[in-house]
Amino acid sequence: MSVSGQTAGLAAGRLSPTRLRFDGEGPALAVLVVIVCLFCGLPLVLLFQIGLTTEGAYSLGPLQEALASRSVRRALWHSLESSALAAACATIFGTLIALVVGLTNVRAKGVLIFLILLPMMIPPHVTAIAWIQALGPASPVLQALGIAPEPGSTHPIYSLGGIVALLALQSAPLAFLVVRASLRTFPRELSEAARISGAGPVRMLHRVILPLLAPSLLAGFALAFVASLGNFGINALLGIPARYTTLPVLIWRRLASFGPDVLPNVAVISVILALVTFIAIAIQFALQRQMRVALIGLPQAPLAVDLGRARPWVEAALWLMIAAILVLPMTSLVATALVKTYGIPLTLGTMTFDNFAEVLGRQSVTIRAFLNSGFTAGSAAILIAVLSIGLGYYLVARRRVFNRSAGFAATQAEIAFAIPGLVISIAFILAFVRPLPLVGVTLYGTIWIILIAYVSAFLAIGLKPVAAAYSQLDTSLDDAARVAGASFPRRIKRIFAPLVAPAAASGAILVFLTAYNEVTVSALLWSTGSETIGTTIFNYEDGGYTTLAASMSAVTVVATIVIMMAMNALGRSLPAGAIPWRD
Repeated sequence: MSVSGQTAGLAAGRLSPTRLRFDGEGPALAVLVVIVCLFCGLPLVLLFQIGLTTEGAYSLGPLQEALASRSVRRALWHSLESSALAAACATIFGTLIALVVGLTNVRAKGVLIFLILLPMMIPPHVTAIAWIQALGPASPVLQALGIAPEPGSTHPIYSLGGIVALLALQSAPLAFLVVRASLRTFPRELSEAARISGAGPVRMLHRVILPLLAPSLLAGFALAFVASLGNFGINALLGIPARYTTLPVLIWRRLASFGPDVLPNVAVISVILALVTFIAIAIQFALQRQMRVALIGLPQAPLAVDLGRARPWVEAALWLMIAAILVLPMTSLVATALVKTYGIPLTLGTMTFDNFAEVLGRQSVTIRAFLNSGFTAGSAAILIAVLSIGLGYYLVARRRVFNRSAGFAATQAEIAFAIPGLVISIAFILAFVRPLPLVGVTLYGTIWIILIAYVSAFLAIGLKPVAAAYSQLDTSLDDAARVAGASFPRRIKRIFAPLVAPAAASGAILVFLTAYNEVTVSALLWSTGSETIGTTIFNYEDGGYTTLAASMSAVTVVATIVIMMAMNALGRSLPAGAIPWRD
Protein backbone atom coordinates (compact mmCIF):
# COMPACT_ATOMS: atom_id res chain seq x y z
CA MET A 1 0.00 0.00 0.00
CA SER A 2 1.30 3.49 -0.83
CA VAL A 3 1.89 6.12 1.79
CA SER A 4 -1.11 8.11 0.62
CA GLY A 5 -3.31 5.02 0.60
CA GLN A 6 -2.19 4.04 4.09
CA THR A 7 -2.90 7.56 5.35
CA ALA A 8 -6.38 7.46 3.82
CA GLY A 9 -7.05 4.13 5.46
CA LEU A 10 -5.95 5.47 8.80
CA ALA A 11 -8.10 8.56 8.45
CA ALA A 12 -11.10 6.39 7.74
CA GLY A 13 -10.41 4.28 10.84
CA ARG A 14 -9.62 1.14 8.81
CA LEU A 15 -6.49 -0.05 10.59
CA SER A 16 -4.99 -3.37 9.64
CA PRO A 17 -5.44 -6.28 12.06
CA THR A 18 -1.67 -6.45 12.62
CA ARG A 19 -1.48 -2.80 13.60
CA LEU A 20 -4.43 -3.18 15.97
CA ARG A 21 -3.02 -6.30 17.54
CA PHE A 22 0.27 -4.68 18.50
CA ASP A 23 -1.06 -1.19 19.22
CA GLY A 24 -2.10 -2.22 22.72
CA GLU A 25 -5.80 -1.46 22.45
CA GLY A 26 -6.95 -5.07 22.59
CA PRO A 27 -4.90 -6.13 25.65
CA ALA A 28 -5.82 -2.92 27.51
CA LEU A 29 -9.51 -3.52 26.86
CA ALA A 30 -9.17 -7.14 28.00
CA VAL A 31 -7.60 -6.01 31.28
CA LEU A 32 -10.36 -3.44 31.87
CA VAL A 33 -13.14 -5.94 31.15
CA VAL A 34 -11.56 -8.55 33.44
CA ILE A 35 -11.27 -6.01 36.28
CA VAL A 36 -14.90 -4.93 35.92
CA CYS A 37 -16.06 -8.56 35.74
CA LEU A 38 -14.12 -9.45 38.89
CA PHE A 39 -15.40 -6.41 40.82
CA CYS A 40 -18.95 -6.11 39.50
CA GLY A 41 -19.99 -9.33 37.80
CA LEU A 42 -18.39 -12.24 39.66
CA PRO A 43 -19.70 -11.41 43.18
CA LEU A 44 -23.26 -11.10 41.87
CA VAL A 45 -22.96 -14.34 39.91
CA LEU A 46 -21.81 -16.12 43.09
CA LEU A 47 -24.69 -14.57 45.01
CA PHE A 48 -27.28 -15.93 42.58
CA GLN A 49 -25.46 -19.25 42.38
CA ILE A 50 -25.58 -19.78 46.13
CA GLY A 51 -29.04 -18.29 46.53
CA LEU A 52 -30.55 -20.45 43.79
CA THR A 53 -28.72 -23.74 44.35
CA THR A 54 -29.87 -26.91 46.08
CA GLU A 55 -27.42 -29.81 46.45
CA GLY A 56 -25.18 -28.45 43.71
CA ALA A 57 -27.97 -27.95 41.15
CA TYR A 58 -29.82 -24.76 40.21
CA SER A 59 -33.28 -24.71 41.72
CA LEU A 60 -36.03 -22.29 42.72
CA GLY A 61 -36.50 -24.32 45.89
CA PRO A 62 -34.51 -21.95 48.15
CA LEU A 63 -36.48 -19.01 46.76
CA GLN A 64 -39.80 -20.74 47.37
CA GLU A 65 -38.72 -21.81 50.85
CA ALA A 66 -37.70 -18.25 51.74
CA LEU A 67 -40.98 -16.82 50.45
CA ALA A 68 -42.84 -19.39 52.54
CA SER A 69 -41.41 -17.73 55.64
CA ARG A 70 -43.81 -15.28 57.23
CA SER A 71 -41.01 -12.91 58.28
CA VAL A 72 -39.61 -12.76 54.72
CA ARG A 73 -43.06 -12.16 53.18
CA ARG A 74 -43.80 -9.45 55.73
CA ALA A 75 -40.41 -7.79 55.13
CA LEU A 76 -40.94 -7.99 51.36
CA TRP A 77 -44.37 -6.39 51.63
CA HIS A 78 -43.00 -3.67 53.93
CA SER A 79 -40.21 -2.94 51.43
CA LEU A 80 -42.63 -2.73 48.51
CA GLU A 81 -45.16 -0.67 50.46
CA SER A 82 -42.75 1.89 51.91
CA SER A 83 -40.72 2.18 48.69
CA ALA A 84 -43.77 2.66 46.46
CA LEU A 85 -45.33 5.26 48.75
CA ALA A 86 -42.02 7.08 49.17
CA ALA A 87 -41.37 7.01 45.42
CA ALA A 88 -44.83 8.43 44.69
CA CYS A 89 -44.36 11.23 47.22
CA ALA A 90 -40.82 11.92 46.01
CA THR A 91 -41.97 12.08 42.37
CA ILE A 92 -44.80 14.50 43.14
CA PHE A 93 -42.66 16.70 45.37
CA GLY A 94 -39.61 16.64 43.09
CA THR A 95 -41.73 17.37 40.02
CA LEU A 96 -43.44 20.36 41.62
CA ILE A 97 -40.11 21.86 42.63
CA ALA A 98 -38.63 21.12 39.19
CA LEU A 99 -41.56 22.85 37.47
CA VAL A 100 -41.13 25.96 39.59
CA VAL A 101 -37.34 26.12 39.35
CA GLY A 102 -37.07 24.83 35.79
CA LEU A 103 -39.86 26.80 34.10
CA THR A 104 -40.23 30.07 35.98
CA ASN A 105 -38.06 33.15 36.49
CA VAL A 106 -37.39 32.67 40.22
CA ARG A 107 -34.10 34.19 41.33
CA ALA A 108 -30.99 32.58 42.86
CA LYS A 109 -31.60 29.30 41.05
CA GLY A 110 -28.06 28.09 41.62
CA VAL A 111 -28.35 28.40 45.39
CA LEU A 112 -31.85 26.92 45.36
CA ILE A 113 -30.78 23.87 43.37
CA PHE A 114 -27.74 23.39 45.62
CA LEU A 115 -29.96 23.34 48.72
CA ILE A 116 -32.62 21.16 47.06
CA LEU A 117 -30.00 18.51 46.25
CA LEU A 118 -28.32 18.69 49.67
CA PRO A 119 -30.66 16.12 51.34
CA MET A 120 -29.62 13.56 48.69
CA MET A 121 -25.94 14.09 49.57
CA ILE A 122 -26.44 13.83 53.32
CA PRO A 123 -26.20 10.19 54.50
CA PRO A 124 -29.65 8.66 55.13
CA HIS A 125 -28.74 7.55 58.67
CA VAL A 126 -27.70 11.14 59.46
CA THR A 127 -31.02 12.34 58.05
CA ALA A 128 -32.84 9.85 60.27
CA ILE A 129 -30.89 10.87 63.38
CA ALA A 130 -31.51 14.56 62.69
CA TRP A 131 -35.27 14.14 62.33
CA ILE A 132 -35.47 11.82 65.34
CA GLN A 133 -33.89 14.55 67.42
CA ALA A 134 -35.91 17.31 65.76
CA LEU A 135 -39.41 15.91 66.41
CA GLY A 136 -39.02 13.87 69.60
CA PRO A 137 -39.87 14.86 73.18
CA ALA A 138 -36.19 15.64 73.82
CA SER A 139 -35.88 17.97 70.82
CA PRO A 140 -33.82 21.00 71.91
CA VAL A 141 -35.55 23.22 69.33
CA LEU A 142 -39.10 22.16 70.22
CA GLN A 143 -38.29 22.44 73.93
CA ALA A 144 -37.03 25.97 73.41
CA LEU A 145 -40.25 26.82 71.57
CA GLY A 146 -42.37 25.10 74.24
CA ILE A 147 -44.07 22.74 71.77
CA ALA A 148 -42.16 19.52 72.40
CA PRO A 149 -44.25 16.33 72.85
CA GLU A 150 -44.84 15.11 76.39
CA PRO A 151 -41.99 13.01 77.85
CA GLY A 152 -42.69 9.32 77.35
CA SER A 153 -45.03 9.89 74.40
CA THR A 154 -44.63 7.88 71.23
CA HIS A 155 -42.19 9.41 68.82
CA PRO A 156 -44.21 10.52 65.78
CA ILE A 157 -41.53 9.52 63.29
CA TYR A 158 -41.37 5.87 64.42
CA SER A 159 -44.11 4.80 62.03
CA LEU A 160 -44.80 3.95 58.41
CA GLY A 161 -45.60 7.60 57.76
CA GLY A 162 -42.29 8.70 59.24
CA ILE A 163 -40.34 6.15 57.20
CA VAL A 164 -42.12 7.14 53.98
CA ALA A 165 -41.61 10.85 54.66
CA LEU A 166 -37.86 10.55 55.21
CA LEU A 167 -37.39 8.16 52.29
CA ALA A 168 -39.28 10.64 50.10
CA LEU A 169 -37.15 13.56 51.28
CA GLN A 170 -34.01 11.54 50.60
CA SER A 171 -35.00 10.50 47.07
CA ALA A 172 -37.01 13.56 45.90
CA PRO A 173 -33.83 15.21 44.52
CA LEU A 174 -33.46 12.25 42.13
CA ALA A 175 -36.89 12.94 40.65
CA PHE A 176 -36.10 16.66 40.62
CA LEU A 177 -32.93 16.09 38.58
CA VAL A 178 -34.64 13.86 36.02
CA VAL A 179 -37.64 16.16 35.50
CA ARG A 180 -35.52 19.31 35.40
CA ALA A 181 -33.23 17.80 32.76
CA SER A 182 -36.28 16.97 30.63
CA LEU A 183 -37.78 20.43 31.04
CA ARG A 184 -34.60 22.01 29.70
CA THR A 185 -35.21 20.28 26.37
CA PHE A 186 -38.73 21.72 25.92
CA PRO A 187 -38.65 24.57 23.37
CA ARG A 188 -40.22 27.92 24.12
CA GLU A 189 -42.55 27.52 21.13
CA LEU A 190 -44.69 25.21 23.30
CA SER A 191 -45.86 28.10 25.45
CA GLU A 192 -46.33 30.35 22.42
CA ALA A 193 -48.48 27.75 20.65
CA ALA A 194 -50.54 27.19 23.81
CA ARG A 195 -51.02 30.93 24.28
CA ILE A 196 -52.16 31.36 20.66
CA SER A 197 -54.66 28.54 21.21
CA GLY A 198 -56.05 30.38 24.23
CA ALA A 199 -54.65 28.03 26.90
CA GLY A 200 -53.57 29.46 30.22
CA PRO A 201 -50.63 28.21 32.33
CA VAL A 202 -52.70 25.58 34.16
CA ARG A 203 -54.19 24.16 30.96
CA MET A 204 -50.78 24.18 29.25
CA LEU A 205 -49.34 22.27 32.19
CA HIS A 206 -52.15 19.72 32.11
CA ARG A 207 -52.46 19.25 28.33
CA VAL A 208 -48.89 19.84 27.07
CA ILE A 209 -46.11 19.72 29.66
CA LEU A 210 -47.19 16.79 31.86
CA PRO A 211 -47.90 14.42 28.90
CA LEU A 212 -44.46 15.19 27.49
CA LEU A 213 -42.96 14.64 30.94
CA ALA A 214 -44.51 11.17 31.34
CA PRO A 215 -41.29 9.21 30.55
CA SER A 216 -39.28 11.42 32.91
CA LEU A 217 -41.88 11.07 35.66
CA LEU A 218 -41.69 7.31 35.29
CA ALA A 219 -37.89 7.40 35.39
CA GLY A 220 -37.96 9.58 38.49
CA PHE A 221 -40.41 7.23 40.19
CA ALA A 222 -38.26 4.20 39.34
CA LEU A 223 -35.08 5.86 40.63
CA ALA A 224 -36.79 6.88 43.87
CA PHE A 225 -38.30 3.40 44.26
CA VAL A 226 -34.96 1.63 43.84
CA ALA A 227 -33.20 4.10 46.15
CA SER A 228 -35.85 3.64 48.84
CA LEU A 229 -35.88 -0.14 48.39
CA GLY A 230 -32.19 -0.44 49.23
CA ASN A 231 -32.06 2.29 51.89
CA PHE A 232 -30.69 0.83 55.12
CA GLY A 233 -30.10 3.79 57.44
CA ILE A 234 -33.64 5.17 57.52
CA ASN A 235 -35.28 1.73 57.47
CA ALA A 236 -33.13 0.55 60.38
CA LEU A 237 -33.16 3.60 62.66
CA LEU A 238 -36.89 4.22 62.21
CA GLY A 239 -38.18 0.78 61.30
CA ILE A 240 -36.68 -1.19 64.20
CA PRO A 241 -38.33 0.96 66.92
CA ALA A 242 -41.55 0.97 64.89
CA ARG A 243 -41.37 -2.84 64.42
CA TYR A 244 -41.57 -2.29 60.69
CA THR A 245 -38.92 -4.59 59.23
CA THR A 246 -37.92 -4.30 55.58
CA LEU A 247 -35.71 -6.63 53.55
CA PRO A 248 -32.44 -4.68 54.11
CA VAL A 249 -33.00 -4.72 57.87
CA LEU A 250 -33.96 -8.40 57.80
CA ILE A 251 -30.72 -9.21 55.95
CA TRP A 252 -28.71 -7.25 58.52
CA ARG A 253 -30.44 -9.04 61.40
CA ARG A 254 -30.04 -12.50 59.87
CA LEU A 255 -26.34 -11.98 59.20
CA ALA A 256 -25.83 -10.80 62.78
CA SER A 257 -27.25 -14.12 64.07
CA PHE A 258 -24.10 -16.04 63.00
CA GLY A 259 -25.96 -19.33 62.51
CA PRO A 260 -24.47 -22.29 60.60
CA ASP A 261 -26.57 -21.59 57.49
CA VAL A 262 -26.56 -17.81 57.75
CA LEU A 263 -24.80 -17.10 54.43
CA PRO A 264 -27.12 -19.22 52.23
CA ASN A 265 -30.07 -17.78 54.14
CA VAL A 266 -29.17 -14.13 53.59
CA ALA A 267 -28.08 -14.93 50.02
CA VAL A 268 -31.61 -16.05 49.17
CA ILE A 269 -33.12 -12.91 50.73
CA SER A 270 -30.58 -10.79 48.84
CA VAL A 271 -31.60 -12.50 45.61
CA ILE A 272 -35.23 -11.58 46.32
CA LEU A 273 -34.22 -7.96 46.87
CA ALA A 274 -32.15 -7.96 43.67
CA LEU A 275 -34.97 -9.53 41.65
CA VAL A 276 -37.43 -6.89 42.83
CA THR A 277 -34.96 -4.23 41.67
CA PHE A 278 -34.49 -5.86 38.27
CA ILE A 279 -38.25 -6.19 37.78
CA ALA A 280 -38.79 -2.53 38.66
CA ILE A 281 -36.12 -1.41 36.18
CA ALA A 282 -37.47 -3.71 33.45
CA ILE A 283 -41.00 -2.36 33.90
CA GLN A 284 -39.65 1.19 33.74
CA PHE A 285 -37.83 0.58 30.45
CA ALA A 286 -40.83 -1.18 28.92
CA LEU A 287 -43.23 1.63 29.82
CA GLN A 288 -40.80 4.34 28.75
CA ARG A 289 -40.55 2.85 25.26
CA GLN A 290 -44.33 3.12 24.92
CA MET A 291 -44.50 6.65 26.33
CA ARG A 292 -41.60 8.13 24.37
CA VAL A 293 -42.52 11.31 22.49
CA ALA A 294 -40.03 13.00 20.16
CA LEU A 295 -39.84 16.77 19.81
CA ILE A 296 -38.90 17.86 16.30
CA GLY A 297 -37.69 21.14 14.90
CA LEU A 298 -34.70 23.44 15.20
CA PRO A 299 -33.10 24.07 18.63
CA GLN A 300 -34.74 26.95 20.45
CA ALA A 301 -34.52 28.70 23.79
CA PRO A 302 -35.90 26.54 26.63
CA LEU A 303 -39.44 26.94 27.84
CA ALA A 304 -39.86 29.75 30.39
CA VAL A 305 -42.81 31.22 32.32
CA ASP A 306 -42.82 34.73 33.76
CA LEU A 307 -44.38 34.72 37.25
CA GLY A 308 -44.97 38.45 37.27
CA ARG A 309 -46.28 39.76 40.59
CA ALA A 310 -46.48 36.25 42.01
CA ARG A 311 -42.70 35.79 41.93
CA PRO A 312 -41.98 37.08 45.48
CA TRP A 313 -44.67 34.80 46.93
CA VAL A 314 -43.37 31.76 45.04
CA GLU A 315 -39.81 32.51 46.13
CA ALA A 316 -40.92 32.91 49.75
CA ALA A 317 -42.69 29.56 49.62
CA LEU A 318 -39.57 27.88 48.20
CA TRP A 319 -37.29 29.30 50.87
CA LEU A 320 -39.72 28.41 53.66
CA MET A 321 -39.89 24.84 52.36
CA ILE A 322 -36.09 24.59 52.29
CA ALA A 323 -35.90 26.00 55.80
CA ALA A 324 -38.40 23.42 57.05
CA ILE A 325 -36.51 20.55 55.38
CA LEU A 326 -32.98 21.60 56.30
CA VAL A 327 -32.90 24.11 59.13
CA LEU A 328 -35.11 22.33 61.69
CA PRO A 329 -33.35 18.91 61.61
CA MET A 330 -29.84 20.37 61.26
CA THR A 331 -30.44 22.82 64.10
CA SER A 332 -31.69 19.99 66.31
CA LEU A 333 -28.68 17.88 65.34
CA VAL A 334 -26.22 20.60 66.32
CA ALA A 335 -28.17 21.42 69.48
CA THR A 336 -28.07 17.77 70.56
CA ALA A 337 -24.34 17.67 69.90
CA LEU A 338 -23.85 20.72 72.16
CA VAL A 339 -25.59 19.40 75.31
CA LYS A 340 -23.96 17.26 77.98
CA THR A 341 -26.74 14.67 78.06
CA TYR A 342 -29.43 13.96 75.52
CA GLY A 343 -32.81 15.22 76.62
CA ILE A 344 -31.82 18.33 78.55
CA PRO A 345 -32.57 21.75 77.01
CA LEU A 346 -29.78 23.73 75.37
CA THR A 347 -28.80 26.75 77.47
CA LEU A 348 -25.58 28.58 78.16
CA GLY A 349 -25.20 26.44 81.28
CA THR A 350 -25.69 23.13 79.50
CA MET A 351 -23.74 23.97 76.36
CA THR A 352 -20.49 22.07 75.87
CA PHE A 353 -18.07 21.21 73.10
CA ASP A 354 -16.91 18.03 74.81
CA ASN A 355 -18.83 15.82 72.40
CA PHE A 356 -16.98 17.29 69.43
CA ALA A 357 -13.68 16.99 71.29
CA GLU A 358 -14.56 13.36 72.05
CA VAL A 359 -15.24 12.31 68.47
CA LEU A 360 -12.50 14.41 66.90
CA GLY A 361 -9.69 13.87 69.39
CA ARG A 362 -10.27 11.31 72.11
CA GLN A 363 -12.18 8.42 70.60
CA SER A 364 -9.78 6.25 68.63
CA VAL A 365 -12.65 4.58 66.80
CA THR A 366 -13.92 7.87 65.36
CA ILE A 367 -10.47 9.01 64.29
CA ARG A 368 -9.93 5.63 62.68
CA ALA A 369 -13.34 5.88 60.99
CA PHE A 370 -12.52 9.26 59.46
CA LEU A 371 -9.18 7.95 58.21
CA ASN A 372 -10.71 4.73 56.86
CA SER A 373 -13.53 6.54 55.08
CA GLY A 374 -11.12 9.07 53.61
CA PHE A 375 -8.81 6.32 52.38
CA THR A 376 -11.47 4.01 50.96
CA ALA A 377 -13.55 6.77 49.38
CA GLY A 378 -10.50 8.57 47.99
CA SER A 379 -8.90 5.40 46.65
CA ALA A 380 -12.18 4.25 45.11
CA ALA A 381 -12.62 7.66 43.46
CA ILE A 382 -9.12 7.52 41.94
CA LEU A 383 -9.49 3.92 40.76
CA ILE A 384 -12.89 4.64 39.23
CA ALA A 385 -11.53 7.73 37.45
CA VAL A 386 -8.70 5.66 35.93
CA LEU A 387 -11.04 2.84 34.92
CA SER A 388 -13.53 5.32 33.46
CA ILE A 389 -10.91 7.10 31.34
CA GLY A 390 -9.83 3.76 29.89
CA LEU A 391 -13.27 2.19 29.49
CA GLY A 392 -14.88 5.36 28.17
CA TYR A 393 -12.53 5.35 25.18
CA TYR A 394 -13.87 1.97 24.09
CA LEU A 395 -17.52 2.87 24.70
CA VAL A 396 -17.38 5.29 21.76
CA ALA A 397 -14.96 3.22 19.67
CA ARG A 398 -15.90 2.64 16.04
CA ARG A 399 -14.79 -0.98 16.07
CA ARG A 400 -17.85 -3.04 17.00
CA VAL A 401 -15.93 -5.66 18.98
CA PHE A 402 -14.37 -2.96 21.18
CA ASN A 403 -17.68 -1.15 21.63
CA ARG A 404 -19.59 -4.29 22.55
CA SER A 405 -16.93 -5.52 24.98
CA ALA A 406 -16.83 -2.16 26.73
CA GLY A 407 -20.64 -2.07 26.76
CA PHE A 408 -20.68 -5.50 28.40
CA ALA A 409 -18.44 -4.19 31.19
CA ALA A 410 -20.43 -0.95 31.54
CA THR A 411 -23.69 -2.94 31.84
CA GLN A 412 -22.25 -4.87 34.78
CA ALA A 413 -21.31 -1.57 36.43
CA GLU A 414 -24.85 -0.26 35.88
CA ILE A 415 -26.36 -3.40 37.42
CA ALA A 416 -24.04 -3.19 40.43
CA PHE A 417 -25.03 0.45 40.93
CA ALA A 418 -28.76 -0.23 40.56
CA ILE A 419 -29.10 -3.05 43.08
CA PRO A 420 -29.18 -2.23 46.81
CA GLY A 421 -25.90 -1.82 48.67
CA LEU A 422 -26.64 -4.61 51.13
CA VAL A 423 -26.94 -7.03 48.21
CA ILE A 424 -23.46 -5.92 47.10
CA SER A 425 -22.21 -6.54 50.64
CA ILE A 426 -23.58 -10.09 50.74
CA ALA A 427 -22.16 -10.77 47.27
CA PHE A 428 -18.69 -9.65 48.37
CA ILE A 429 -18.86 -11.70 51.54
CA LEU A 430 -19.64 -14.77 49.48
CA ALA A 431 -16.88 -13.95 46.98
CA PHE A 432 -14.10 -13.12 49.43
CA VAL A 433 -14.89 -14.94 52.67
CA ARG A 434 -12.36 -17.61 51.65
CA PRO A 435 -8.65 -16.91 51.04
CA LEU A 436 -7.80 -15.76 47.54
CA PRO A 437 -6.37 -18.41 45.21
CA LEU A 438 -2.57 -18.51 44.78
CA VAL A 439 -1.83 -15.84 47.41
CA GLY A 440 -3.85 -17.35 50.29
CA VAL A 441 -4.86 -13.93 51.65
CA THR A 442 -8.36 -13.27 53.02
CA LEU A 443 -9.92 -9.90 52.24
CA TYR A 444 -13.00 -10.40 54.40
CA GLY A 445 -12.73 -8.43 57.63
CA THR A 446 -10.22 -5.97 56.17
CA ILE A 447 -10.56 -2.49 54.76
CA TRP A 448 -9.69 -3.77 51.28
CA ILE A 449 -13.00 -5.55 50.81
CA ILE A 450 -14.79 -2.27 51.53
CA LEU A 451 -12.60 -0.50 48.97
CA ILE A 452 -13.32 -2.91 46.13
CA ALA A 453 -17.01 -3.01 47.09
CA TYR A 454 -17.06 0.79 46.67
CA VAL A 455 -15.46 0.44 43.23
CA SER A 456 -18.13 -2.08 42.27
CA ALA A 457 -21.07 -0.12 43.67
CA PHE A 458 -20.08 3.34 42.40
CA LEU A 459 -18.22 2.70 39.13
CA ALA A 460 -21.28 3.75 37.13
CA ILE A 461 -21.26 7.19 38.84
CA GLY A 462 -17.76 7.96 37.59
CA LEU A 463 -18.18 6.31 34.19
CA LYS A 464 -21.23 8.25 32.98
CA PRO A 465 -19.70 11.76 32.83
CA VAL A 466 -16.50 10.41 31.25
CA ALA A 467 -18.44 8.49 28.59
CA ALA A 468 -20.44 11.66 27.87
CA ALA A 469 -17.21 13.65 27.51
CA TYR A 470 -15.76 11.06 25.11
CA SER A 471 -18.91 11.18 22.98
CA GLN A 472 -18.35 14.91 22.38
CA LEU A 473 -14.79 14.49 21.08
CA ASP A 474 -14.01 14.53 17.38
CA THR A 475 -12.85 11.12 16.16
CA SER A 476 -10.29 12.82 13.92
CA LEU A 477 -8.15 13.40 17.00
CA ASP A 478 -7.55 9.68 17.28
CA ASP A 479 -6.98 9.37 13.54
CA ALA A 480 -4.42 12.17 13.50
CA ALA A 481 -2.54 10.65 16.43
CA ARG A 482 -2.44 7.26 14.70
CA VAL A 483 -1.07 8.87 11.52
CA ALA A 484 1.63 10.53 13.63
CA GLY A 485 2.61 7.08 14.93
CA ALA A 486 1.41 7.52 18.52
CA SER A 487 0.81 4.26 20.37
CA PHE A 488 -2.40 3.62 22.28
CA PRO A 489 -0.94 4.40 25.74
CA ARG A 490 0.56 7.60 24.37
CA ARG A 491 -2.73 8.66 22.78
CA ILE A 492 -4.56 8.12 26.06
CA LYS A 493 -1.90 9.93 28.10
CA ARG A 494 -1.28 12.91 25.83
CA ILE A 495 -4.64 13.46 24.12
CA PHE A 496 -7.69 11.84 25.65
CA ALA A 497 -6.92 11.82 29.37
CA PRO A 498 -6.32 15.62 29.48
CA LEU A 499 -9.50 16.27 27.49
CA VAL A 500 -11.79 14.15 29.66
CA ALA A 501 -9.95 14.88 32.93
CA PRO A 502 -12.50 17.52 34.08
CA ALA A 503 -15.37 15.06 33.62
CA ALA A 504 -13.34 12.33 35.36
CA ALA A 505 -12.61 14.71 38.24
CA SER A 506 -16.30 15.60 38.53
CA GLY A 507 -17.25 11.92 38.62
CA ALA A 508 -14.49 11.17 41.12
CA ILE A 509 -15.73 13.87 43.49
CA LEU A 510 -19.27 12.51 43.25
CA VAL A 511 -17.92 9.02 43.99
CA PHE A 512 -15.94 10.33 46.96
CA LEU A 513 -18.92 12.22 48.31
CA THR A 514 -21.16 9.15 47.98
CA ALA A 515 -18.69 6.64 49.42
CA TYR A 516 -17.40 8.89 52.21
CA ASN A 517 -20.77 9.04 53.92
CA GLU A 518 -22.38 5.73 52.99
CA VAL A 519 -23.43 3.03 55.45
CA THR A 520 -25.39 0.58 53.28
CA VAL A 521 -22.42 -1.10 51.58
CA SER A 522 -20.10 -1.14 54.60
CA ALA A 523 -22.77 -2.10 57.17
CA LEU A 524 -22.02 -5.82 56.71
CA LEU A 525 -18.37 -5.58 55.64
CA TRP A 526 -16.76 -3.62 58.46
CA SER A 527 -14.95 -5.13 61.43
CA THR A 528 -12.82 -3.83 64.27
CA GLY A 529 -10.12 -1.73 62.70
CA SER A 530 -12.02 -1.09 59.45
CA GLU A 531 -14.85 1.07 60.76
CA THR A 532 -16.22 3.78 58.47
CA ILE A 533 -17.92 7.05 59.31
CA GLY A 534 -21.33 5.65 58.42
CA THR A 535 -21.02 2.50 60.52
CA THR A 536 -19.59 4.42 63.49
CA ILE A 537 -22.46 6.93 63.52
CA PHE A 538 -24.98 4.11 63.18
CA ASN A 539 -23.36 2.14 66.03
CA TYR A 540 -23.31 5.22 68.28
CA GLU A 541 -27.01 5.84 67.73
CA ASP A 542 -27.89 2.15 67.99
CA GLY A 543 -25.90 1.88 71.22
CA GLY A 544 -27.58 4.89 72.86
CA TYR A 545 -24.67 7.35 72.55
CA THR A 546 -26.93 9.95 71.01
CA THR A 547 -24.83 13.06 71.67
CA LEU A 548 -21.74 11.44 70.13
CA ALA A 549 -23.77 10.31 67.13
CA ALA A 550 -25.13 13.86 66.74
CA SER A 551 -21.71 15.50 66.94
CA MET A 552 -20.16 13.10 64.44
CA SER A 553 -23.18 13.56 62.16
CA ALA A 554 -22.79 17.34 62.34
CA VAL A 555 -19.13 17.05 61.34
CA THR A 556 -20.15 14.80 58.44
CA VAL A 557 -22.74 17.31 57.21
CA VAL A 558 -20.15 20.11 57.28
CA ALA A 559 -17.71 17.92 55.36
CA THR A 560 -20.43 17.15 52.80
CA ILE A 561 -21.16 20.84 52.23
CA VAL A 562 -17.44 21.63 51.88
CA ILE A 563 -17.00 18.88 49.28
CA MET A 564 -20.07 20.09 47.35
CA MET A 565 -18.67 23.63 47.39
CA ALA A 566 -15.40 22.26 46.02
CA MET A 567 -17.37 20.60 43.24
CA ASN A 568 -19.08 23.92 42.60
CA ALA A 569 -15.71 25.64 42.23
CA LEU A 570 -14.52 22.88 39.91
CA GLY A 571 -17.68 23.25 37.84
CA ARG A 572 -16.51 26.62 36.49
CA SER A 573 -14.03 24.80 34.28
CA LEU A 574 -16.42 22.01 33.26
CA PRO A 575 -19.03 21.85 30.49
CA ALA A 576 -22.58 22.89 31.34
CA GLY A 577 -24.47 20.17 33.21
CA ALA A 578 -21.39 18.41 34.62
CA ILE A 579 -22.30 19.60 38.12
CA PRO A 580 -26.00 18.89 38.88
CA TRP A 581 -26.78 22.22 40.55
CA ARG A 582 -24.96 24.40 38.01
CA ASP A 583 -26.57 25.53 34.74
